[in-house]
Parts: sequence; C-alpha cells; structure tokens
Amino acid sequence: MKVRQQEKFNMRDKKKTIGIIGYGFMGSAIAERVKRRYHIFAFDKEREKVSNLINITVTDDIAGLVEQSDAVILAVKPQDFSGVLNEIKNHLNSQLIISIAAGITSGYIEKSLGAIRVVRAMPNMPARIGKGMTCLCKGRFATTGDLEFAEKLFKYVGQTIILTEEMMDAATAISGSGPGYYFDLVESNQDVYKKNPRKLLKDLNCSLTDAARSLGFSRKEGMFLAIGTGNASDYLLNKTRLSPGELKKQVASKGGTTQAALEVLHKGGSLVDAAEAALKRAKELSRK
Repeated sequence: MKVRQQEKFNMRDKKKTIGIIGYGFMGSAIAERVKRRYHIFAFDKEREKVSNLINITVTDDIAGLVEQSDAVILAVKPQDFSGVLNEIKNHLNSQLIISIAAGITSGYIEKSLGAIRVVRAMPNMPARIGKGMTCLCKGRFATTGDLEFAEKLFKYVGQTIILTEEMMDAATAISGSGPGYYFDLVESNQDVYKKNPRKLLKDLNCSLTDAARSLGFSRKEGMFLAIGTGNASDYLLNKTRLSPGELKKQVASKGGTTQAALEVLHKGGSLVDAAEAALKRAKELSRK
C-alpha cells in the first residue's frame, strides 16, 4: 500500500477533502467548525443525523466517503469501531486516518488496516462551541506533516496539545472527563456558584492541575490541560444555558471514564483519586 508523502499535506492548501464517519456530538461539531475551510463528506448509519446539512456532502455509504477523501475522521463509538475498520480497509489508497475514539490505539488501527497513516485525536465536549481541548498523537506510519495537518484542523475547534501515545489515557482522565467534574461540582454547590462562580472554577482548575500532575503530566502540561478544560467547561455552561446536571449526563456515558471518576467523588474521594479511577477505566477500555 502506498504511503502518501509528507509534502502532499501542504498546510497552505485549505481545500482538502475530509470525510467524517459518525455524525454524533463530536463528528457534527468538527464538521460545522471546519466546513468553510475544507470540503466535507459525512456518513452516519442513522440517516436522520445527516439530513438537511448545509455545505456538507452526505454519502450513501462508507466506501464512497473514503474513496473521495484525503483524510478520514473516525467519529464512531468504540463498540462500532471494528466494524467500520472492516468496511473501509478495502477502499483505502493513501488517506490519512484520524481517530477520535477513546481507548482505540493507533496500533489497533494499524493491525486492522496495515501500514496506514494514523493520528489519534481526543477532543472534549467544549469543541461544540469552538473551545475544546484536543490531545493529539501520531501512529507508527504517520509523518510530522500529518500531525501538523491534524493540529491545524483541530485548532478550529479549540486548543491542541501534542502528546506521546502513552499519555493519551491519562489525557482522557483529565481533559476528556474534566467537563464532567466541573458540571458535577457546580451541580453540588449551586449556592456557592450563584454567589461566586469564579471560586468554583478556580478550585476545579487547581485540583485538576494536581490530578494531572499525579498522572504523570509536567506542571506546564497539567496546567494547560486543566485550566483550558475548566475555563471552556464554564464557558459552555453559560453559553448553552443548560443545567449542569444535563451537561454532566451528556459527558458521563454509562460505564465510561467520567462515570468511574464521579463515583469516586460521590464517595468522598479527591479529584486526584477520581482521575486515577478514570485512568484505570480508560486502560480497561483500551484496545491495543
């Protein structure tokens, strides 16, 4: 299989074609933020999710999307991932694969697809309003140019940070689950929040920085992840006007990392304890 050379992803070429498989919260958020800068193709097995889209081409099947794309974003749930990989593997030529599925390593994708260029990306909930925190790492066959392309792409949905793949599960526990910690904190302290919302945000940012340090991030990385996540979560809460409980439900999926962390918090554990529980759950869910 041919591997596309690095120079093919010229950063000045803004009209690359990007295919997005899966049009849930995150897939749709990415598409809407970048559709003016790239040609976007979208596919979702639930057809109503991709009906009446503006300036986005909806494909009838995954094969058609892949064959027309320079880069393919896999925005499907982890439980659907293997099936999607099987569907795309016979239609790849030189496309860059970008996976946003939690716990799915680049090695797992490469085992299924071969010597394909893979970048892992983990955006978080505030990406919906362009305030997300996206952690990025590249797989074995991806080039520096591929990583730069992905970094530029995800800067349209917020801030980015490049990590080693070994730290992606830890990032899931901090920036991925972080919005859930903040919404839970606000929900449990409504009186304090009404009187002094900045105090709760400061408390969260400090505690989340400590939690990030406990999971192996440097102080600089920990502060960047924690403060960026906390501030964006607060902005999302005010922007959407949804209750903290409603937003928490959206990020705390059943059996996921956020739920594992919240269970620890509700038993009186610290945020460091909660982040460690989230990391443990991330590793349990990981596919390598």
